[in-house]
Amino acid sequence: MTDNKRIRTALVSVYHKDKLDLIIKLLHQEGVKFISTGGTQTFIESLGIPCQAVESLTNYPAILGGRVKTLHPKIFGGILCRRENEGDKEQIAQYDIPEIDLVIVDLYPFEDTVASGADSQSIIEKIDIGGISLIRAAAKNFKDVVIVASKAQYEPLYELIQNKGAETTVEDRKWFAKEAFSVSSHYDSAIFNWFDGGEGSYLRYTENEAKILRYGENPHQKAVFFGKFEDLFEQLQGKEISYNNLLDIDAAVNLINDFEDVTFAILKHNNACGLASRPILLDAWKDALAGDPVSAYGGVLITNAVIDKATAEEIHKLFYEVIIAPDYDVDALEILTQKQSRIILILKEAKLKQKQIRTVLNGVLLQDKDLKTETENDLKVVTKKAPDTSLIDDLLFANKLVKHTKSNAIILAKGKQLLASGVGQTSRVDALKQAIEKAKTFGFDLNGAVMASDAFFPFPDCVEIASQAGIVSVIQPGGSIRDQLSIDYCDEHGLSMVTTGFRHFKH
Repeated sequence: MTDNKRIRTALVSVYHKDKLDLIIKLLHQEGVKFISTGGTQTFIESLGIPCQAVESLTNYPAILGGRVKTLHPKIFGGILCRRENEGDKEQIAQYDIPEIDLVIVDLYPFEDTVASGADSQSIIEKIDIGGISLIRAAAKNFKDVVIVASKAQYEPLYELIQNKGAETTVEDRKWFAKEAFSVSSHYDSAIFNWFDGGEGSYLRYTENEAKILRYGENPHQKAVFFGKFEDLFEQLQGKEISYNNLLDIDAAVNLINDFEDVTFAILKHNNACGLASRPILLDAWKDALAGDPVSAYGGVLITNAVIDKATAEEIHKLFYEVIIAPDYDVDALEILTQKQSRIILILKEAKLKQKQIRTVLNGVLLQDKDLKTETENDLKVVTKKAPDTSLIDDLLFANKLVKHTKSNAIILAKGKQLLASGVGQTSRVDALKQAIEKAKTFGFDLNGAVMASDAFFPFPDCVEIASQAGIVSVIQPGGSIRDQLSIDYCDEHGLSMVTTGFRHFKH
């Protein structure tokens, strides 16, 4: 017996009717009969196509303010009937239940209602009962029934009907069932998360948009990006964005979001290798590049200002993978687009996730993102000497950078310019030594510079090394039982130090 099935009767109950008219007309041409409710029935009849009301089939009106419409054996029996099961066939004949071969349904807009700020009762009323039940029933019986569970499947259904008429294969039906269970599981997760209220009782996280990437972190690893990249960015040109590009872009956006002054940053492997804040964008670019012109090669560039022609001319001299800005002047784009492989992105409003998820061992870790950005009010002067206004600006600047740098991390900065960083070292002393050596390599004078640390100093060795290199002020979280040793050294050698009370580990 063939697995091909013909659609003869369709149940349609939807909110989204874009392109639905084309599907209904095609199905009508194939001789398909329609059953529907309320507004959808009116819509189908407005096309000049007959449609049976659910109420006339069930002999029951919609009740409880519309909460119960399709929940009836004459509906669900027609969907769940196994066409090759003689017992099922005898029962639907006995109770005069029509076989339903296609279900087109979408769900109450629960997530949109939550996002609108509606009250609890309005949100609860948008928990779909009949629709979700229709989806599960039709998807379960995919051997006989086609289920279209959202408007996202309208186009695939339309193409199927155009190519095959009202005939479907079991592969077709199973694909639609898979999509339907994706819709229902996402919907239920959204409902649970609303009831959970952020308590984290259980982890229910879903994304509906999936993009298969060329490969993962390395060519032998498979990778998929789940999310709506286009909601955050407009890609003006360039090659397909890779797994590693996405990691760098994420790091770049999170970093630039902490800066209000005109700022340019250059990132490599998720860490800033150059960053500067200046009144003029061109100056910000030049000083960011000066921080590490070697690592900048092949990096990701980001700014919070519109890129002008003068800046574009300088940027164009460098090979880079990605550039991100809120916009570009026309003459700037004429320069930047000369190399077609460059990924050029416009950053829209950055609505980033507030939680971080990563797999560990046989489980998953979930945490709040580190959204703390210290201000002057967070600083506690712990030394006899207090930093002046200029130094406070540099300390806050450096602290923003160290927050976004892989631990153990040290940042050296002066005049709102990253001079050097020590990144991802197993020892904080090693991180500092790395930063000092790097600053010297690129010809920076550390006299008058500041130092930021992502965590406290357990011993005074770091402030001693920093002082000998010319550092005059330090910002760190504090909290070590030996804090006083570092404070005493600063007092004895004329350094100022502030603590914030906030550690910024990044692993």
